Amino acid sequence: MEEFPAEFTAASLTGAIAVRTTEQGLPVGVTVDADQLRRDPADLAAEILRLCQKSAKRAGLARRNQLAEAGFDPALLAATGLPTEAEVAAAEIVEEQEYENEPSSWLRSV
Repeated sequence: MEEFPAEFTAASLTGAIAVRTTEQGLPVGVTVDADQLRRDPADLAAEILRLCQKSAKRAGLARRNQLAEAGFDPALLAATGLPTEAEVAAAEIVEEQEYENEPSSWLRSV
């Protein structure tokens, strides 16, 4: 069986905010572009938290896939509560529609 990754990542659509987390979604690293620091602190914190949750869902899916490859029974996998690929994809689509911020300008400092 392949070794399970120790860290997982998630980033905003623009890539301006990215997090590295544990399998449970606890942040171990956060990268924020300088222009994002001008945002309302509560909004920025909410975005970081959302990305940590997104990373945890992806980690749960990876764990589920690892267990499936190891031969776990589908009923046992369902009992674990780990998300399926369809559940993660649906959650990410909803989150992107509700929470992703469009850039206020397409101009970037060079």
